[in-house]
Amino acid sequence: MNRSERGAVTAETALALPLLVAVTLAMVWMLTFGVAQMKATDAAREAARALARGESRADAVALAQRVAPGAEVSVSQLGDMVVVVVTGSVPSPGGLLDAVSGSTHGEATALREEVNDVR
Repeated sequence: MNRSERGAVTAETALALPLLVAVTLAMVWMLTFGVAQMKATDAAREAARALARGESRADAVALAQRVAPGAEVSVSQLGDMVVVVVTGSVPSPGGLLDAVSGSTHGEATALREEVNDVR
């Protein structure tokens, strides 16, 4: 290594390290976002199934909120169909950048089942 190259490794590391940290944070946030999206979809599906089986609206909403804590649950009915929409928010990594925070959306529809009381 000659004299003109001294400190080059330190300078390159000083430039590359913040970029590596930023990429790592972005990947962690994307993973978190994906998990939150799956939870929202699963919560909507579970609530729609519960409503289709004849459970109460309050029980279905509570079930959805158990699957996706902190999410907003909306239930509507279209004839014999029940529609459940679950919306949640995903904060930015470490709360650093509000611009990259996002929201998830899960929706499920189910046909109400006929209850045959067999005794």
